Amino acid sequence: MAQPDFDSIFDGLIAERVHLLTDARYKPVVGEIIDILTRTLLAGRRIYWMGNGGSAADAQHLAAEFTGRFLRERRGLSSEALTTNTSSLTAIANDYGYDAVFSRQIEAMVVPGDAVVGLTTSGNSPNVLAGFEEAKRRGAITIAFTGNGGGRVAGVADVALIGPTGISALVQEVHIALGHIVCDLVERGVMEAEAAHRSEALASVER
Repeated sequence: MAQPDFDSIFDGLIAERVHLLTDARYKPVVGEIIDILTRTLLAGRRIYWMGNGGSAADAQHLAAEFTGRFLRERRGLSSEALTTNTSSLTAIANDYGYDAVFSRQIEAMVVPGDAVVGLTTSGNSPNVLAGFEEAKRRGAITIAFTGNGGGRVAGVADVALIGPTGISALVQEVHIALGHIVCDLVERGVMEAEAAHRSEALASVER
């Protein structure tokens, strides 16, 4: 049964969220992220994702939109979450500590030209920060989805999308909404670029 004051509580929670996506700061940063990830995939490189808790789930969700599909039929795009291999995660945490669970995998797998995306609502998750530092040593470009002023990762990542200040849930809601926009426009950009390349190749054969 709904609480007696359900209507007012519900309306208040919706009101908290109505303006979350209207911050003018988001558009140019999202555009930069789209450009980076599109170029990464067109160059035959891979996108890696990392985060903790709900941000780990968001990392896996967004990685899957590339390897599977978002809205359009196209080739699979190389994208992997660093949060899914429980044997790696537990072995690394046991032997090196939890702060190393992403950086050790990045050391093993990331090559120059890859992109590493880290999600952290506080901006201060030690393992995400360590992952970014290792990614930069490996020659990868780094992208942070963060909040609450950006935290320490905003000073390390090449690009930082800084969401709202507030509870983790609200920051994560912005991350996944903007993440879906990124998936949509990267998918579109890759498909358009590859279609243009095929058309150019066909035209050169016909000449």
